[in-house]
Amino acid sequence: MDLEQFKDWVLKYFGINLFAYKSNQLHRRILSLMSRIGVDTIDDYVKLLKADKKQQQKFLDFITINVTEFFRNPELFKEFEREIQKYARDKSENIKAWSAACSIGAEPYSMAMIFNNLKNGGKHSILATDIDVTILERAKKGEYVQAEMKNIEKSYIDKYFKLMGNKYVIDTAIKNMVTFKKHDLILEEYEKNFDIIVCRNVVIYFNNEIKEKIYKKFSSSLKKDGLLFVGATESIYNYRDYGFEKASTFIYRKL
Repeated sequence: MDLEQFKDWVLKYFGINLFAYKSNQLHRRILSLMSRIGVDTIDDYVKLLKADKKQQQKFLDFITINVTEFFRNPELFKEFEREIQKYARDKSENIKAWSAACSIGAEPYSMAMIFNNLKNGGKHSILATDIDVTILERAKKGEYVQAEMKNIEKSYIDKYFKLMGNKYVIDTAIKNMVTFKKHDLILEEYEKNFDIIVCRNVVIYFNNEIKEKIYKKFSSSLKKDGLLFVGATESIYNYRDYGFEKASTFIYRKL
């Protein structure tokens, strides 16, 4: 079996479309992972993945790139907060947001804390999705260690977290604003009528064809004037093609 056949197998076995990823980068990462666990051939790796649940999870974590943090790139998150406040001033209804590829939940919970501080008193909600079910289970718990708390202002920690043992546990009211759900950005349909979509540091791993499809689908999932917040290395240069204007650095507004 070669790497192309392996991608076929992964699609059938795990339902993950590796053909959407940038090939050279993906191949290097798979071979590096195999080398780290001492597997020489793709065939041997497939046997191992079929037999060993822990290795399956390692592979899924590796492929789905579960790297995140609260208020990632704090200066950009401040800009995002200002845009949310402006948006909320013009809206009397509840804000519906989507955190796509949410990993351990730091991103949707960051949004929930911002929403909770809005003055319009709405009952705002956040859909948080990821392809990795194990990581979603962890996100639902809302428990974090000290190292994961680094970007959170002390006032937010005092207001929204309780220290229990060595874990910071997020406030129930914040937790209740977020609904977690398994979702594949590449293979599945998108919900509609979002005010805000956040998808950061994910699309960068996909090839151009898949990127374009995702941005088009994000655009059609947003309400008019809705906001799309992307990662700090993910400028959308042809944003007008998707019906966006630039609201701020790495933030786009649906026209």
